[in-house]
Amino acid sequence: MSTPNQIGLDPISAAGLAAAGLEGRLVTASSAEFDEFAAAVDRGFLGERPSAERVAGRRARFGDNHAVAVYDPASSSPWLPIGTLIAWPMEVTVDAGSFLPMWAISAVTVSATHRRHGIARHLLEGELRQASAAGLPLAGLTVSEATIYGRFGFGVATHAANLTINARRAGWAAWRPELGQGSGHVDPIEPETLAADLATLNETTRGRRPGDVAGWPALWQELSGTSPGKPDPRVRGVRYVDAQGAVRGALAYLLEPDAADFSNHRLRVNALLADTSQAYAALWLFALEHDLVGTVSASLRGLDEPLRWMIADQRALTVTERDHHWLRILDVPACLSARRYRCAGTAVLEVEDPLGFAAGAWRLTVDADGAATVERVQHPGSGGERVRLTVAALGSLLLGGVRASTLRAAGQLDGSAAAASWLDVAFLPVAAPVLSYWY
Repeated sequence: MSTPNQIGLDPISAAGLAAAGLEGRLVTASSAEFDEFAAAVDRGFLGERPSAERVAGRRARFGDNHAVAVYDPASSSPWLPIGTLIAWPMEVTVDAGSFLPMWAISAVTVSATHRRHGIARHLLEGELRQASAAGLPLAGLTVSEATIYGRFGFGVATHAANLTINARRAGWAAWRPELGQGSGHVDPIEPETLAADLATLNETTRGRRPGDVAGWPALWQELSGTSPGKPDPRVRGVRYVDAQGAVRGALAYLLEPDAADFSNHRLRVNALLADTSQAYAALWLFALEHDLVGTVSASLRGLDEPLRWMIADQRALTVTERDHHWLRILDVPACLSARRYRCAGTAVLEVEDPLGFAAGAWRLTVDADGAATVERVQHPGSGGERVRLTVAALGSLLLGGVRASTLRAAGQLDGSAAAASWLDVAFLPVAAPVLSYWY
């Protein structure tokens, strides 16, 4: 598999951009174009122009990421990028203990002055071609606009829950972890220690539920408020240490005051990672029972969050859901054989993919141990129930975040009720898929 700095500019995309009078170029951390590239990314997401310190921090942690910038030579400012994209390989959990390499795509922006020029299409289709050629079976992204990416074969694979809790009303109905001498305890920690704890806990926990990813240093710096060039001194951290002295959980949070009532702060969770149920309970208790806090909020949590069943009054909890992680299958056999399934059986999946990567008929056969084999078939009408779906729908199904019967009822899957029912059970996830970060 190629590394990011070995993946060049897709020649088909480069030719398409040139035909529109535009130019695509690769950008590296050491290139002279990097400063304006970083500014273009922030501008694309409606942010302020980054300071020199922030750009320097980005340059230092950019590494060998793959970045593409698009320029308009006819512009009065031809040195300013009018399109951007960054990508790198990342590992995603597809089932408990099962992982896939993924081409993570980020920072997709098009200047408001150059909309409807096909820039996003050339960038994204080029990345998919390059990722496929490099041997990556899957691409993924988290999105700011939900109507763009389905046309490129991405499907919603995880939904996220945003939690708002009335801390004074919630109460506590679950067991209370023992805290104190000879037991576990919650301790304050410095931001740099918090970043290190989050990184360690991510490694020990990310293989337990589908949708989770291997983190990266800049992510932990951002969540802990230690990003070079853009620190956030408001971020606080605590860790849970068990009776044996091992760090089992960490919480990054901010306290936001109520201008009218100092006793009614909002505690906003940046990240909460726990390796044990004791650590999970202790950290949530710390948040809910924090002095001078009336509301606790957390975003990008799982749809099956245990906290709902630990508070005494569930009506103190408000939950809103949204799509979050979108996956694009490039190699059907590699993706479907990477996870395990909950019951034996077989079905032929006829996948529609206008870009061609996943197109074809594929026989999925699951044995009694839940292991799968996937083979291309020339005559899909024989040897298993036939199911027709788009590559985007298959991406949504991959982690078990949606039932096949639901897709069938929505007109996103064509097949018999019996075939959909088997897929429902076979693709059941060990936990609701979730991704707790943006990338």
